[in-house]
Amino acid sequence: MSHRLALWVMLSVICLVVGAAIFSSRDAEAEITSLKPTRTVVWNDYLGVNAQFHFFPESTYRKQMVRLRELDLEWVRIAMHWAVLEPKRGEYFRPFDEAALVMSEYGLKPVGFLAGSAPFATSAPNESPYQDSYPPTNYRLYSDSLTRFIERYPNFQAWQIWNEPNLPSFWRPREDPDAYAALLADAVDTVRRRFPDKPLGTAGMAYFSQMPSRNMELMLKALLEKGLASKNLIVSYHPYTEYPEGNAAGKNELLDTVRYINDGLRGAGIKQIWATEWGWSSYAGPEEAQAIIGVSGQADYTLRRLALMSALDFDRIFLFNLSDLDARASIRDQSYGLLDLNGDPKPVFNALKNFLRVTGPKLSPADPPSFGIAPKDLYSVAWKRDDGRRLLMVWSASAGKLSLQGIRQATLHDPLTGKAKSLTAEGDVLTVPLKPSLQLLVTD
Repeated sequence: MSHRLALWVMLSVICLVVGAAIFSSRDAEAEITSLKPTRTVVWNDYLGVNAQFHFFPESTYRKQMVRLRELDLEWVRIAMHWAVLEPKRGEYFRPFDEAALVMSEYGLKPVGFLAGSAPFATSAPNESPYQDSYPPTNYRLYSDSLTRFIERYPNFQAWQIWNEPNLPSFWRPREDPDAYAALLADAVDTVRRRFPDKPLGTAGMAYFSQMPSRNMELMLKALLEKGLASKNLIVSYHPYTEYPEGNAAGKNELLDTVRYINDGLRGAGIKQIWATEWGWSSYAGPEEAQAIIGVSGQADYTLRRLALMSALDFDRIFLFNLSDLDARASIRDQSYGLLDLNGDPKPVFNALKNFLRVTGPKLSPADPPSFGIAPKDLYSVAWKRDDGRRLLMVWSASAGKLSLQGIRQATLHDPLTGKAKSLTAEGDVLTVPLKPSLQLLVTD
């Protein structure tokens, strides 16, 4: 997680980069967004979280793991700062070793990303206060260390090479797609000589891979032009936006931009696309590149975004973050957790638990129902649960009511509160009271 650039600026420019094709008809006037998902979703294989277990005492991270298993989730993306984990060549950080063993004990599926240069490898000027933010002097130093980490932690399911190199703060003095492509190629070739079957991935690119110092060009596009698709890698990015639906009310920026990016990646032959960070902070301020939304807003935004992302073409997504963080993170970045610093649930954890309880472990795509009366800003995602019942994820900023024909009985669940109410049709019409927050309508 970086000190984020201004979200409004980033997504305004991306629209110019990818062209008019990403805009929907909502540009002129709000229209109903009714989605049929592209694939079946099994939550414990599709949804993961970011975690930093080695930042905490063992008693605390065990508590975090217990909470994660309460959600029946297994995938964890683990922050691995090279400067911390290998401060001297061949000298390793023992608390990380211990946490890796406990992850196996709890049946977790870790994904590692090795980022930032170790002191013995950095190309940073001696006077720079950002020693680990520069690339290594010799890419083979990174590749050899990554290979040793893969050997050291055999329970890790996959590995990403660096993190957010499209931002200057993670690849100083400025982002450089040629240099990152060279590091990526050396690391992939080196690792595969020793571990030919280990899944490897690109760094998770911040936002949609825009490069601020290069007129917001997309690093993913530059990497494709350099042969990325031939390397059989997982490709990842971090679709942070101001709101769950995008950066401006009444627009479909998230849906349109993700479709544009993912269609381009699939068309080039990319087989695995992951969103390895997304989420919102519940911080109290001072404001830093995200509006103050508090713990209730965090829960609301997270569920609405999860509903949208589940309907898009991602193979796996990782919520940022499992736990709040201490003062090693910025004020805003300290409060992205599902859990607080003690490992206790925040409202977003309880809302997600309610959500997963109502959806069940598996959802299959379903045709959207026919709407009668519906607000123009309605969002809906249509699913079939594993028990055969239909489930509709619905919300509307203007609230109002939704009418459905041919449905006699339904149960409307509010995962933010955990409450549910039975609905009965009058005549042939079922009326559903909407909210700006996500609700789950379950019907036979």
